Amino acid sequence: MVVDGANVVGSVPDGWWRDRLAANERLRDALVPIAREGLPDRADVPEWVRRPPLDVLLVVEGRARAVPPVEDVPVTAAPGSGDDTIVDLVARARAEAPERPVLVVTADRELRERVRKLGAEVAGPKAVRP
Repeated sequence: MVVDGANVVGSVPDGWWRDRLAANERLRDALVPIAREGLPDRADVPEWVRRPPLDVLLVVEGRARAVPPVEDVPVTAAPGSGDDTIVDLVARARAEAPERPVLVVTADRELRERVRKLGAEVAGPKAVRP
């Protein structure tokens, strides 16, 4: 599962813009139990992401690039566009293990379309937000 940090953090107007780094750290920390326990039983996520453990990767950009990884949730700092980095990661994952499913969590319509073309599934931010 690849999580678009900027998009997921930005999906809730909770003051994230005052401290993007801290907002992405909170998201990273919220992903830890998902990596360990899977996603809850929801109709809008594929069945395979309900079975733990999950490989979860948080992609951050801009001011959030300093977010460090934690156990069970690695962090990739996009050198430029987070969307382009996510597309590259999905393309690489599909090339290395085409049978392994990939879920991208984002509400960005253009990004959703780009990763679907590569064979990834998509879910919105609510899939990982409490």
